[in-house]
Amino acid sequence: MQNVLNISGAASLALHTMAFLSTEKTGKLLQNREIAKTLEISENHLSKVLQRLTKAGFIETQRGPRGGVRLVKNSQDVTLLNIFEAVEGPYTFSDCTFKGNCKFDGCIFGGKLEHLNREFMEYLADTKLSEFSLLQEFKI
Repeated sequence: MQNVLNISGAASLALHTMAFLSTEKTGKLLQNREIAKTLEISENHLSKVLQRLTKAGFIETQRGPRGGVRLVKNSQDVTLLNIFEAVEGPYTFSDCTFKGNCKFDGCIFGGKLEHLNREFMEYLADTKLSEFSLLQEFKI
C-alpha cells in the first residue's frame, strides 16, 4: 500500500543528512562515505543531495583526501521547510487531486488532503534543525 503523504527520497535524504550534520559540534569535516555508511544510504545519491544543499548555502564541501562536508548555517536558523524546499522547490499543494475538475459538489476526501498537507507544511516550517542535533550522538 502506498503512503498518502509522499516525500521524495532526495528530500528525506536531505533532511536526515542535515540532522546528522547538525550533531557534529566541533566543525570537523565529515566524509561522504562516513555519512553514507552511518545513514546506510548510497554514496552516489548522497553526493547529488549534497550538491543541492551546498548550492542552497547550508553546507560547505572540501575536496581531497581530507575533504568532506560540514554545516555552515546555524542549526537554530534552519527549518525543515528550508531544507525540504532546497531539494524540492517551493512547497505547494492542491486540496484536490482532480485540480478543480471534480464533478461532485463536495470534496470526496472531506477536505482531509488540504488539512494534512497544511499540517505537514506547518510542522516543517515550525521545526528547527537544532531540535534534532541533541537527539542522538552518532558514532562514526
